[in-house]
Amino acid sequence: MEATLEEIKTLTPAERELFGRAILNLKGSREPSRLNLYFVKFGRSKPITTDITSGDVVLISKGEPLKSDLQGTVSEVKKNFIVVAFEQRPPKWVYEDGIRIDLFINDVTFKRMEENLLLLQHKNTPARNIALELEPPLPPTLKEFKPQTSLNPTQHQAVSLALGSDAFLIHGPPGTGKTSTLIELILQLVKSGKKVLATADSNTAVDNMLQRLAKFDLNLVRVGHPARILYELEEFSIHAKYEKSLEAQAIKKGWEEVGVLVKKRDNYSKPTPARTRGMSFDRILTLEKKGTPQRGLSLATIKSMAEWIRINRKIESLVNSLKQKEEKVYKNILKEADVVLSTNAMVMSELLKKEFFDVAVIDEGSQQMIPSTLIPIMHASSFTIAGDHKQLPPTVVSEEKELKLSLFEKLIPTLPSSMLKIQYRMNEKIMNFSNYQFYEGQLVADESVKDQTLKDLNLKPPSKYKEILDYEPVVFVDVEGEEILKERSKSYENLKEADLIKELTLELLKMGANDIGIITPYNAQVKLIKKLLSVEEVEVKSVDGFQGREKEIILISFVRSGEKIGFLKDLRRLNVALTRAKRKLICVGNSKTLSTHPVYEAFLTYVKENGKFIRRGEDATG
Repeated sequence: MEATLEEIKTLTPAERELFGRAILNLKGSREPSRLNLYFVKFGRSKPITTDITSGDVVLISKGEPLKSDLQGTVSEVKKNFIVVAFEQRPPKWVYEDGIRIDLFINDVTFKRMEENLLLLQHKNTPARNIALELEPPLPPTLKEFKPQTSLNPTQHQAVSLALGSDAFLIHGPPGTGKTSTLIELILQLVKSGKKVLATADSNTAVDNMLQRLAKFDLNLVRVGHPARILYELEEFSIHAKYEKSLEAQAIKKGWEEVGVLVKKRDNYSKPTPARTRGMSFDRILTLEKKGTPQRGLSLATIKSMAEWIRINRKIESLVNSLKQKEEKVYKNILKEADVVLSTNAMVMSELLKKEFFDVAVIDEGSQQMIPSTLIPIMHASSFTIAGDHKQLPPTVVSEEKELKLSLFEKLIPTLPSSMLKIQYRMNEKIMNFSNYQFYEGQLVADESVKDQTLKDLNLKPPSKYKEILDYEPVVFVDVEGEEILKERSKSYENLKEADLIKELTLELLKMGANDIGIITPYNAQVKLIKKLLSVEEVEVKSVDGFQGREKEIILISFVRSGEKIGFLKDLRRLNVALTRAKRKLICVGNSKTLSTHPVYEAFLTYVKENGKFIRRGEDATG
C-alpha cells in the first residue's frame, strides 16, 4: 500500500497511465444498480490500454488521488470505458469531466492469510499435516474413470492418480492444458459424490474454471464480490442465487418493514445519555407505566422515550431474525452445490470460513504465496494443486526468499505428482529450447501445432525486414544498442531495440497480422515501446504480465547491452517469455551481453542451429 501511494506521489499522471496503473480524463455515467451495488461507467473517446482488470480495487478522484478516499471495485474494462462498482451510493462529482482512476490495493487478502495461519497452528487435519510436511501422504492408486472431456494419455494419467490420492500435484508446462485437466478431475470428483472447493489466487483463473464447468450439468456456486465476477457468469454468483430464492422475497419484505419502523422510531425522543441521566431502558419503561415524571424529565418526554425503546427493540428483534434467515438461505445454497468456486482468500470470508469440503482443487499453484494456498487446504480433507514451478514464482515486493516460494514448488520433490507432456500452443521449434532446458526434453508438440507457421495466417508478404518476417518460427536479431538507466529510475531501457521492435510491429500490422504481443523484462522499456508504438491493438507488457497468456506472434526485447544481464538471470522469466508465441518468436538483443550467461549462450546456439540468427549491428533500424 505504501509503495502504491509512493508511486502515485512520484510519477506524473501520464507516466502512471503509460505503466497501465491509471486512467485519465474520464467522465462517469450511471449504470443500473444490481446485487446491492451501485455501478458507474467511466468513459472517454481515446481508447483505454491498461493493466487494471476486473476485480481490482481502484481509487477514484477528480485528478488528485492523494486527496480522495473514494474506492471501488472494477467490474469490467472495455476499449473506451471501465465500469466500477461501489457499495455505497457514489458522490455526484463522479459524473463530471476529468475523473482519474488509479489502481489501488487493500489489505483484506493479507489479513485473511494471517487469520488462516493462526487457525492452522492449532487445527490438526490430515491435509494440513501433509501440506506442512509433518506427515507423508498415502501412496496414490490409479483410479479408472470414463472421461467426460477429451484427454490425452498424460492428462488421463494425472486425473487417474489425483482421484486415487489424498494430496497430489499436476505439473503443467506451457500449453499442456492443466486447467482442462483440472476440469475433468472436478467432473469425476462430483460424479463420485464428492463436494469440491475449486480455487485460484486470481478472479480471472476462478472465472476461467467456472466458464468451462458451466457447460456441464452441475450445481455451481461462485463466491466473491459480485463486481469481481464476470458479468456473463453472474447467474452462478451466490448473491444472484440468493436473490432468485423464494425466501429472499419474504426477507426483502422484512427489511422494508425495518425501514418503516426506523422512520416511525425517529418520531420519538431518542434516549440519549444526556436525556436518560444514567437511567436504564427498563427503568424508563417502568416510569412510563407508573405515569411518574423524573428529575427534570416531563412525563411526555418519558412516554416518548419509552415508545422509542419499544420500537427499537422490535427493530433489533426483526433484524436478528432476518439475518438468521439470510444466513440459512446462503447455507442452503452452499449445501446444495456440487462445486463452490472462489479465490483462495475468499474462502476465509464470512460466507465460507465455516464450510468444509471433501476436496480442494487449486489452480495457479506455482504463482501463489504459501499462506494463500494454505487457505483452501485448511477447508478440505484432501487436495490437488496444478502449477508449473519452472515458470514465474509469486509476485512479492519483499526480498525475503521464503515468501517467493510457492507451496507447489516446496512440495514437488516429496508429494505424488504427474507431468502433462503434450503441448497444444507452439510450433515445435519455439517449444524445444525450453523443453530441453527446463523440462528434460519430455514435452511433445501435438500434431495440430507442431508445424504451424505464419504461412497458415495468409498474411501479405513483408515489404521490409523480409529476412526477419519470413515463415521461420524462431529468429534472433542481434542489435548492439545502448542500455540506459535514467535518473530516478531503477529500470533499464534501450532505444535501438525499442525502435526495431516498433518497426517490425508496424510491418507485421501492414501484413495483416493482428494477434501480436511484445514482451520485455524491464518496465522502462515497456513504457518506451508503448510511447514509440502507440498502437492500441498490440499488447506491450513485462514478462510477468504475459504469464498464462499466448499470442500468434511474440517479439521480445532483452534490453541489456553492457557487462551484466541483471535480473534476466531469473531463468523462469526466460522460460515464460519464450513460450508465449504460437507461430513466430522474434527476439531482439545484444548477443555479446547475453552470451555472458551459459543458458542464454545455449539459447543463441539453439537459434543458430534451429532457427535464424541475424546480425543487424549499426543498421538495426534501417
